[in-house]
Amino acid sequence: MDTRFDELLEFPCNQTFKVMGVAGEQLPLDVITCLQKLAPGDYNPTIKPSSKGNYHSVSVSVRVTSKEHMETIYTELGALELVKVVL
Repeated sequence: MDTRFDELLEFPCNQTFKVMGVAGEQLPLDVITCLQKLAPGDYNPTIKPSSKGNYHSVSVSVRVTSKEHMETIYTELGALELVKVVL
């Protein structure tokens, strides 16, 4: 992944990741478990269902330390089985 995060942000900083995936209790658990491995912290995710209820969006603010750290988080969250999109 070759991004321009380092040109746009000053690190360290807080970044909100919005993860959209298949609705269910497992999605936020998987997201938080992944984040705990990459950036341990006390997370309070916000979960919103889609209009038909088939998908949930999980928003979490994470302290990122570098461009590489942010890219790793995007990659790892995107690789989760229930996840469809990471913004």
